[in-house]
Amino acid sequence: MALLLEHEFRVVPADREIETGPFLDAVAHLPPFFDCLGTPIVYSPVKADLAGNIKKIRAVYESNPTKFKTLKNILEVEKELYGPAWPKTGATLALMWLKRGLKFIQVLLQSLSDGEKDEENPNLIRVNALKAYEIALKKYHGWMLQKLFSGSVYALPYKSDLLKALEKGKEVNEEETIEKIHQFLAKATPVLDAIYDMYTKMNAELNYKA
Repeated sequence: MALLLEHEFRVVPADREIETGPFLDAVAHLPPFFDCLGTPIVYSPVKADLAGNIKKIRAVYESNPTKFKTLKNILEVEKELYGPAWPKTGATLALMWLKRGLKFIQVLLQSLSDGEKDEENPNLIRVNALKAYEIALKKYHGWMLQKLFSGSVYALPYKSDLLKALEKGKEVNEEETIEKIHQFLAKATPVLDAIYDMYTKMNAELNYKA
């Protein structure tokens, strides 16, 4: 799949510490995923947020690639640096929101891959997008954003059009494209799980609403 498999995630090592450089290379091509969902008023800000958070993390990493070799290194250094303001600051906060955007992508694609659908309208992706929003983002959004997202599902593209967009406009064979989604998820899911676990163990997760 042209968009999703452009840069693959590395296999999670035994210590479950994610190297920053390869992680950033793998996620850098993912913000355009939100272009595939249409509804610019809703998804353009999400795309911009994703890209902005990647940029913030990269700026920290490139300031000292050795010091910030892993994502855990970033959180540990910033915890010491920012004191009481941490984790609601710096690259720690950027990664917190980045992982949520990535979780939305992951859950939506996993739901499609698992064949979850509205039996009456099998070519619609509302069921998949709502599940992804409920799991990844809803509890971090205020009432207005929640209403905006709920309304946006009625303007989502057909499943067939989404799969074509993920292949960058090429005609698609659904089975082949779903298999490519499997390939993406097989690499991306363990990485995302490791990042979520890291935030939990370091007590770095925040539940405030945007």
